[in-house]
Amino acid sequence: MKWTIYLLLLLGVFSCAEVKNKKNSQASPVSYIKDAPTLDGRAIENYWNLLDWKPIDQNWIGGPFDHDDYNGRYKIAWNEDGLYLLLEIVDNTILDKTEDPLKLWWNDDCVIVYVDEDNSGGQHRFNHNAFTYHVALDGNVVDLGVDKKPTLYNDHITSKHQTEGNTTYWEMFVKVYPGIYNDDPNIKPVVLTENKKIGFALAYADNDNSEERENLIGSVFVAGENKNKGWIDANVFGTLQLVK
Repeated sequence: MKWTIYLLLLLGVFSCAEVKNKKNSQASPVSYIKDAPTLDGRAIENYWNLLDWKPIDQNWIGGPFDHDDYNGRYKIAWNEDGLYLLLEIVDNTILDKTEDPLKLWWNDDCVIVYVDEDNSGGQHRFNHNAFTYHVALDGNVVDLGVDKKPTLYNDHITSKHQTEGNTTYWEMFVKVYPGIYNDDPNIKPVVLTENKKIGFALAYADNDNSEERENLIGSVFVAGENKNKGWIDANVFGTLQLVK
């Protein structure tokens, strides 16, 4: 009995250590903006010029790629209503071949937004302890619902993009929902506040004309051979700290 209690306590210590490490994982401060940008895929607001670019350059799936085939970076800001994203994606082929947004949504070119409202980490495949939003070129937003089926979350993320040559600029507004969200529309997004920490990552799925996506390129370093863990495990997300 004593050994059982000891082992349980030891496991508790390791679990706490994992959460603590997650809270400090690849931390990044995020600046406050008072006025929301006009979501039109054009970074005309002056405050976008004041924010630093952050890379989306970690190859999670696929072989090597060159700069002309893919290059990505983003800027991020916040206010009480949610997160605001500006992405610059260089991609020589933009593909959206699956018309049904709930079928093979991960194989078309899309932006993937990973959000863990309380930065707690942990599993989230069939729950909303965290979200893996696939934002398609047509604006549809897909994640797995609590019923284990693909579900549209178009009211969670609003996006617009503009393409100039091989470069596509995306602007997004992301509402941040709590981990208790269970697909009940009565559960509202949280009001963001200064010093709040949010688990977060971005990725871009790149398909130049294959049956499956050729690369998945993320914004955070993931250790180990299996780097495509974010859609299940929020422990690999980075950490945003909201500042003013």
